[in-house]
Amino acid sequence: MTNARRTTTTTTHRRRTRRRIARKPLAGSLAVAALLGGAWYATAATSGSGSGGSTAAGTSTSTSASTSTSTEAAANGTPSATTATSPAASAKTTPKAAAKTSTAAKAATGTLSPISTTVALAAKFPYLTAGYNNTREWTRTATAVAPNGTLRVAWPAADGVHVTPLNAAGLRSGADTVVKGAKEVGGLVAHNDGFALLTRVADTNKWKETAAAIVRYTNGKQTFRTKLTGTASNDTSPGLDGQLTWNGTKYGAYFVVHGAGGFADGHFGDKLAYISAKGAKLSGGWSWGCSHNEGIALHAETSGAFTSLCFDDWRSGLFVSTGIGAPDVAPVVQREQCWAGYCGGTFPGRTGDLVKSATGRYATAFASRGAASAKKNSADSSGRGWTVTPKTSTHQVAVAFMANRNSGPGKAIYLTSAAGTENVNVHIAPYGKDRLLVSWESLKGAKCAAGTCTGTFTGTHLRLIDWNGKVQGADKVVTARISGDIAVLKNGTLTWAYAPVTPTYATALNGASPTTTSLRIARLTP
Repeated sequence: MTNARRTTTTTTHRRRTRRRIARKPLAGSLAVAALLGGAWYATAATSGSGSGGSTAAGTSTSTSASTSTSTEAAANGTPSATTATSPAASAKTTPKAAAKTSTAAKAATGTLSPISTTVALAAKFPYLTAGYNNTREWTRTATAVAPNGTLRVAWPAADGVHVTPLNAAGLRSGADTVVKGAKEVGGLVAHNDGFALLTRVADTNKWKETAAAIVRYTNGKQTFRTKLTGTASNDTSPGLDGQLTWNGTKYGAYFVVHGAGGFADGHFGDKLAYISAKGAKLSGGWSWGCSHNEGIALHAETSGAFTSLCFDDWRSGLFVSTGIGAPDVAPVVQREQCWAGYCGGTFPGRTGDLVKSATGRYATAFASRGAASAKKNSADSSGRGWTVTPKTSTHQVAVAFMANRNSGPGKAIYLTSAAGTENVNVHIAPYGKDRLLVSWESLKGAKCAAGTCTGTFTGTHLRLIDWNGKVQGADKVVTARISGDIAVLKNGTLTWAYAPVTPTYATALNGASPTTTSLRIARLTP
């Protein structure tokens, strides 16, 4: 790959147009984005926050408050059954409580009914982020499982990114670690003795923007903080939209960059960096790849390049970028009109889920408008630009399969088709040995303009499919939300964190984001 070919003097990069510049708030810090939020909730179940105290530099501690266990009912007006425990019991499960949880888990098996615990937070979590055209998007949370089965959940607050430790049952097991100065949850890896966080930190550069960084904590103390952008590499990262993975030996960090000098000055691309267990930068990856990347996915491999996908707006589509970076010759997963707003955010939070089967196949799910036509852009002298006319005005839920990490898939399989319904926040995760769970949120009566839609929220949908895309039953509409990364426990249980609120997508966001002082930790056992 020749990075310098990415920018030509005869092709106008779309980010420079007035419309593309309008997307810049989306790439800003979560602290700024939170101010653009609106009253996104119809109901909000919040708990009292605990107190926090300062410990080591860059770390604060918070105490656990109340914890409850509930069984999510279908979103049909049926209230959920909740059993509350005292603060003293929040970090310890009694035999009686464990039996109740086990019974609830068995009842949920095969019914696609998540159960959940509620964890009180020591700071206010602004659970909305303003997307393109100020569309309503969940502020990302990341849930990760350590080899010993314990969990970590990362979420942003005014004082930095909090990482909350949980036991395997989803109950708080200790005080938060607060990564001071961190601006975004870009990815999380849980270790037995701590965690690694992909985030943004302060930096000095011509744009006065943040730098991408990996921060590692071991036994409550910061052990390294490695910046991945800077003056030497002529780049910044005002918004990560990233993924962080770990193969037991090294980390892979995939994220959006902004050129701050050199051939890419002022343009947006993406970067893949590998980092050792001790925080040293390793060879491999690339300094400038898909441009602009409107959706990132990354899967760690035991050897060779980590498998990666990107939504590239210049070439207008979803590509397999594994080991390539810029997808000049990359396999095409799906042609899409990938301007910001059209396919920006089609992966949740502009990041994607990429699931690998036992036989080495891959599956990804995304919100798609399809392509009524796709052709080379004759006005682009580079020969790499594409023009795609979307097939539908609303996003539909699509699933694509790849035979291996370097191959293009067959035709995408669509799980929805209602023309007047917008589908957002699409996820996919493994469900047992031979099935996949696909989730999304639906908006009926959608009204769309400039690639974004408003409408009436009609629920969070769960659907099972097999590895050929065949549907394994009807949708289940649940009251649980999925607002970030899903972790998979050793027994196949899926777990994730979400704000306990009911959303509305009727209008764009205006004003400050609402906040919550609790998170639900959902569990779904195949």
